[in-house]
Amino acid sequence: MTQNFLKLAAIQQSCSDDKETSLAKSETLVRQAASDGAELVVLQELHATSYFCQTEDTSVFELAEPIPGPTSERLGDLARELNIVLVGSIFERRMNGVYHNTAVVFEKDGSIAGLYRKMHIPDDPGFYEKFYFTPGDAEFNNGSSGFSPIQTSVGKLGVLVCWDQWYPEAARLMALAGAEILIYPTAIGWDVTDSREEQARQLDAWITVQRGHAVANNLPVIAPNRVGSEPDPSGHSEGIRFWGNSFICGPQGEFLARADNTGDSVISATLDRTRTESVRRIWPYLRDRRIDAYRDLLKRVRD
Repeated sequence: MTQNFLKLAAIQQSCSDDKETSLAKSETLVRQAASDGAELVVLQELHATSYFCQTEDTSVFELAEPIPGPTSERLGDLARELNIVLVGSIFERRMNGVYHNTAVVFEKDGSIAGLYRKMHIPDDPGFYEKFYFTPGDAEFNNGSSGFSPIQTSVGKLGVLVCWDQWYPEAARLMALAGAEILIYPTAIGWDVTDSREEQARQLDAWITVQRGHAVANNLPVIAPNRVGSEPDPSGHSEGIRFWGNSFICGPQGEFLARADNTGDSVISATLDRTRTESVRRIWPYLRDRRIDAYRDLLKRVRD
C-alpha cells in the first residue's frame, strides 16, 4: 500500500573539473539527505564535472560515459546502500559520435529504473549544448514517448532536464502520462556582466515558470540547481555564476523548501501524495482541455 507522505530532497552543489571530487561531494550530500529521512533524492544537472558547455572543445567528449558505466554504477551502489530512489545526471556516450545529457533514475535496490535524455537543447553564449548533446528520441523503440514518466517504488517521476523547464508542453505530456512529481535537474546561472536588475528578472522568470508548471498540472516540482562561479576556459567571457535557489514546491506552486544562492545545500520537504487528487477536484484543468482545438500546436509557427 502506498503511503500518503513522501520525504524528498534536492541537492545543490558547486562542482569541480575533477570528476572524483565532484562525485565525492555529491555522495556526501546525498548521504546527508538520506540520514534526514529522504526516500527520494535528486541531484542537479551534470553534477560530476564543471559545466563544460561554456566552450566548444572536442576533447571534452572524453568525459562522456556509457550507461551502465562507472558513474551509474557508483550512483546505483549509493542508492542501494542508502535504500533510496536517486536521480543522477550523466554525460552519456550512447555510441560513437552520439552523446546525451541524461538523467538516470536508480531504484532502492540500485538498479536503473529508467533514464531521460534531455529533449530541448540550448545553444546560447556560454551554453553551447548543441555541440555536445544529441536531443533525446521523441519515441523509444517500444513506441513510448520520449516524455514518459519513470515508474519507481516512490511513484511515477516526470523527469525533465534544465532547458526543458521553459516548455509547458513537456510538463503537460508528463502529467498526461501519469507523472506524480515533476523533476528538473538544472545548471543555470548569470552572465556576471548583466545588471543586478536583469539578473533578478532572470531568476524570477526561472522560478515562476516552474511554479507555473506545478500549478497548471497540479503537481509538485523539484528543481535542484548548480551553485558557484565557474570561469570560461576560453577566457572570452567572465564565466557564469550559477544562481542556486534550488526549490521544491507543491501542486499549487507553494514553496515547500528553498535554498539560497551562496553555497552547497540539501533542501527537503514532505509531500502529501493526496494533494494532487484533491486539488484537481477543485481546479480540473485536465478535464476542461479542448484537445479538439489544439491542432496548430504541431506547427512551428501559425503563419
